[in-house]
Amino acid sequence: MNKAQLISALTNTAKLSRRDADVAVNSIFDIIIDQLRQGEKVQIVGFGAFDVRERPARKGRNPMTGEAIEIEATRSVAFKPGKSLKDAMEQK
Repeated sequence: MNKAQLISALTNTAKLSRRDADVAVNSIFDIIIDQLRQGEKVQIVGFGAFDVRERPARKGRNPMTGEAIEIEATRSVAFKPGKSLKDAMEQK
């Protein structure tokens, strides 16, 4: 499912106009992104939690030349599914 399909599904299940569903989905994504940028954890009970993970700078090697390179520190998003989501995946 992509974003457009999610918006279409929301219009059908919540009986919203396509415009209202689009605003709702984009607003939710914007809020989650904003909180993660601030370093906050976003936890949706029953679904899961988004968290920012810091990776420190480290040394690496260029696989083509074998030359040592410095890899910069990065931040990435991790998702941990909640118990309800895990249980739902077990059902058929």
